[in-house]
Order: sequence, then structure tokens, then C-alpha cells
Amino acid sequence: MLNSSIRYAGGRLVCDGVALADIAAQVGTPVYVYSTMRMLSNLRRIQAAFPNAHIHYSAKANANLSILRTLINAGAGIDAVSAGEIHRALLAGVNPADVVFAGVGKTGQELFYALSQGVGWFNVENVEELRLLNSMVGTAISSVRVALRLNPDITANTHRHIATGHGKAKFGLNADTIRSILTHQDDYPNLRFNGIHIHIGSQLHDASATQAAIRAVLELIDPFPEITTINIGGGLPVPYSADEVVPTIEAFAAAILPLLEGYDIILEPGRSIIADAGLLLARVQYVKDQGGAKFAILDAGMTDLIRPALYEAHHEIVPLVEKGGAPEVVQVVGPVCETTDVLGRDVSVPRLEAGDSLALLTAGAYGMVMASNYNARPRPPEVLVSADGNAWSVIRRRESWDDLVAAELG
Repeated sequence: MLNSSIRYAGGRLVCDGVALADIAAQVGTPVYVYSTMRMLSNLRRIQAAFPNAHIHYSAKANANLSILRTLINAGAGIDAVSAGEIHRALLAGVNPADVVFAGVGKTGQELFYALSQGVGWFNVENVEELRLLNSMVGTAISSVRVALRLNPDITANTHRHIATGHGKAKFGLNADTIRSILTHQDDYPNLRFNGIHIHIGSQLHDASATQAAIRAVLELIDPFPEITTINIGGGLPVPYSADEVVPTIEAFAAAILPLLEGYDIILEPGRSIIADAGLLLARVQYVKDQGGAKFAILDAGMTDLIRPALYEAHHEIVPLVEKGGAPEVVQVVGPVCETTDVLGRDVSVPRLEAGDSLALLTAGAYGMVMASNYNARPRPPEVLVSADGNAWSVIRRRESWDDLVAAELG
């Protein structure tokens, strides 16, 4: 999806005031490019819609240090799902008290690291994790704040691979288990049970499931006045195509905030901040006709952007320079030795030739952060366009072949 930052100007695709073809020419392709202006605008919009909430950016969406630093400096805390993400957030300057540590399978080593750094919240999803965490709290820490993650057994309106709140998902604790924990809090003398967490999935297409989950939480915690914080997770959606209808951030807030009056609120947006602020630039290597289809083979593939292969996700694909002529339907594929290495099916674009450059839009979230070295392919660089929109810099260099083997012994 094009937007106020990613748009055509004078027939050239730009990121704010920078022509993307210029970045591709100087840095090469594939390359990720992000708009500081757009990500900050998205964050401020969420802050305005949820004025009394604590906004913790979900680092798993895009954990580049420059991205984290930009959002932390703009007032965001961090939602981390690994000790590695906590480490990145601390390097980017976050106050440890503004970190929420979530995750269904935290190791003892990770818990110890988070405790030693003074992380503000632990979102817990296992009874055994509670026991381990309680046993690890040392004399230097009087107690730690815990939010229990409820699995409300609610199926959200989203793709099955990113739904987390249904009863057969690995995430969360059922209501009976949470009720038992809260009734027997004396079993965990080093833990303060002050919150409930209810992330039910990503890319939610309506607020009804979230409303139902909140109502389930309110019923559950009514006998436990010590629960003063409700963490509603993330899930705020973004459109990936012009015909995809999703609720606005303001509509989402209007639907759920009345239910949360009297509680402290934590929100953990990721995709809604960074997705439409980023895009992946690639170059056509070859075009061929085969089996009644036309294929455009790019220098970017599923190792650079796995979402289409993993989630059947759609990304709009557009040329960096507008071309005339009638559009044709092509299959946009990558070079990886896998049949699933398809970035776009039945894409309508002006006639493509080898050397043409394309942009895969709305790729700022779950793009580079999920990139791999499969087929011994170096991962691409990342570029950040400045807040004024007039300059850009490389914030992660392109990997080299030597990088691919640097950690190996022998």
C-alpha cells in the first residue's frame, strides 16, 4: 500500500523526499528501506488513540537498533520475547523498567538475565515458569511484577498461523489455572501478581474478539483487586492491499477503551508502527515464459522476505519508475531453490525486463527480522530515511560471504 511517505512523485517511487531508485543504485539490491517520518507518525497516532496507555513497541516486528532507538526516544517502551531482544533494547537505550518480557518458552538463563537487568514486567504463560521465576528472585530484588497471560479460548478474525487466543494454541493459561494461581498467591512469595495479558493474535480484522477477551478478563479478575493492569497485547492491523478493509486505530481504541476504565493499560503494537514504513527493493534478473505463465525472477526471495511463503501473505509489488503500456500478469518469484519461493502471484505490472527494479510494499514488519541465510545467501542491508525525509543512511550493512562462515569452527 502506498501512503504519505511511500508514494510516486514525478513518476518515481520515493520514500519521503528520497528517490528509491537512487538508494538502489548506490547500495544495490535487495535492500530494505524505512521511513522515520512514517514510523513516528504511526506511533504518535497510537499514542493519541490510547492516551493513558503504556505503549511498548513489539521488538519482534523489527529489531534493528536504529529502529528501536528511534521509537524509544519517542517515548515507547519495549515488548521483548527473548533475552536477545532485551539485550538489543538495552543497547538502544531503553529503561529496563519499560521492558515487558513475554514468551511461552523462556529459559532459566533468559529469566536470570531479565531479572539481573531489572526488567519491569514478566508476562508468564506456564505454572512451572512461575515456580522457576519465584525461586530465582534473589535478596537484591524484593519482588517482581507478573502478568498472567490468559488464553480466553477465542478465535480471532485473522490468519490461522497468527491466531494465538484459541483454546488449542500453545499460548497462555486457561481461566481455571489463572484463578487457582491467584487464589494461592502465597505459593509464590517473591512475585507480585498485578496484571493480566491477553494478546489473541496479530493483524486483527475487527475488535469483536478483543472485546470478548477483555470481558472474559474482567469476569476472571473481579475477585482479585490486586490486578490493576490489563495488557491487551498488539494485533492492531494494517492493510496490505487497497481492497483489504481493517479497522482504524481510532476505531479499535473506541471499541475497547470503555471496557478498560479504571485499569492501567499496556499496549504492544509492532506491525502497526513499522509495517507500512518499510519496503524491500529488488531487481529483475530474468523474465521467462513457461507453462502458460510469465515469471519475473528477482534477486530477492524467501530468504529476504518469508511472509508470502510462511503466511500466504500478500505484498503489493510496484516498479520504482512508472512505466507506460498495458499491464501484464506475472508470477514474481525469487532465486531460492524452493517451489514456495514466490513473492507475488498473478501480479499485474507494466511489462518487465531484466534490470527493472521493483518494490515490495508494507514490508517493514516481519521482513528483515525473519530473513535467513538459506542457500548460503547473505542477508540484505537496511537503510533508514531521516526524520526530515531528505537524507538516508545504511543502518545495517549487507552481509558478506565471510560473514556466513564467521561463527563456524573448523
